[in-house]
Amino acid sequence: QVQLVESGGGLVQPGGSLRLSCTASGFRLNDYSIGWFRQAPGKMREGVSCMKIGNPDTNYAGYAKGRYTMSRDIDKNAVYLQMNGLRPEVTGIYSCAVAASPAAVCINGNLAGAQYWGPGTRITVSS
Repeated sequence: QVQLVESGGGLVQPGGSLRLSCTASGFRLNDYSIGWFRQAPGKMREGVSCMKIGNPDTNYAGYAKGRYTMSRDIDKNAVYLQMNGLRPEVTGIYSCAVAASPAAVCINGNLAGAQYWGPGTRITVSS
């Protein structure tokens, strides 16, 4: 059974940091392109960061560049999103998702064609 589970969300003050984890079961995460997404209250889901199959380079949304770092741990079958300098406007539910197709597009932090999604973890940035 393919499953993705996110963790690490919570309440953080502006300027603070969080590290999100996305753990996979039922498949090898390294065989997929992976993306992190954010859905702010009342808004559409948008890509935050992504990486393609077999490519260690990561791709970020503009506001995430220099603030966030996406990484993958093959042995733990997990991906992470280190988020620094958090601002209230990035409050939302963060989800990880994967795409098996080599044609999946990862651009501006958005992974198109994701097939499997985790339930998400909530981040609230507030003082």
